[in-house]
Amino acid sequence: MKRTFCAIAAIAGLLFATTLHAQEQTGGEPAKKKKKHTSISISNKGIRMEKTDSAKGSTVGKLATKEEENRFTTSIAMVDLGINMIEDNTNYSDPAVQSYLNVPVGNRNTTLFDLKANKSVNVNIYPWMVKFAAVKTHGQRIYISSGLGLQLYNFRYENNISYTRSPAGVIMDTVSFTKNKLGLDYLNLPLMVTFKTRLFKDRWLVYGAGITEGFRIASWTKQKSSQRGKVKIHDDFELADFNTCLTAEFGIEGILRFYASYQLTSLYEKGLDQHPFCFGFRFSGI
Repeated sequence: MKRTFCAIAAIAGLLFATTLHAQEQTGGEPAKKKKKHTSISISNKGIRMEKTDSAKGSTVGKLATKEEENRFTTSIAMVDLGINMIEDNTNYSDPAVQSYLNVPVGNRNTTLFDLKANKSVNVNIYPWMVKFAAVKTHGQRIYISSGLGLQLYNFRYENNISYTRSPAGVIMDTVSFTKNKLGLDYLNLPLMVTFKTRLFKDRWLVYGAGITEGFRIASWTKQKSSQRGKVKIHDDFELADFNTCLTAEFGIEGILRFYASYQLTSLYEKGLDQHPFCFGFRFSGI
């Protein structure tokens, strides 16, 4: 898993380094004094920032720079908003699982972690992305992109379960909670391939897939009840430090996009075998 994270990081670094090289190179005639320009555009395709270099009196240099910068660009402010669900593959007869779950035997099953689907929210934020136009024709485009972002899980439980720290585990609480949530934040490194097929004029069908590697930077529980008030506890709860997700998207550029993700690795370091999957809307995008 760590090797995958390093591999994606290396590809992201290569894309970024190549982007800088494309922005600095002028080609053609000997280098002359450059003028650097930074432009920010806002449209229904999102917020984009591009840098251009131009050399006075060098027509060849200008054309080369324009061509390269059309292939390497950066995008900002891509956001996913959707709901979480869990695929539970746990073997509840496993001794390691039973020692983690300090709940009545009758509750040791997949229903223990039932979610309030309408309140279990997934948010992915990619403030910065770099993309390479591998194919760019009149009717078809293919982009390879990477960057850095945040993957945020919020699991709202139906049952009155509580996570404990010493020892780490789950208990069936005696309190009735009005809010019972497990939250996880990951620093996320994506590698995506995005396809765009022209439908008509300026409308493009967008579809793609990718993989993300995440490193858990925070995990906590938040509970509300009339007996205890608001209680928030930060701990690792024996959750896994890394995660790997498959991702996909589909939609029409500038109108509506959907995304989906499935976590290949379990949420937990050992014992419980639970895999989140999410789907929802994507705002902006590659």
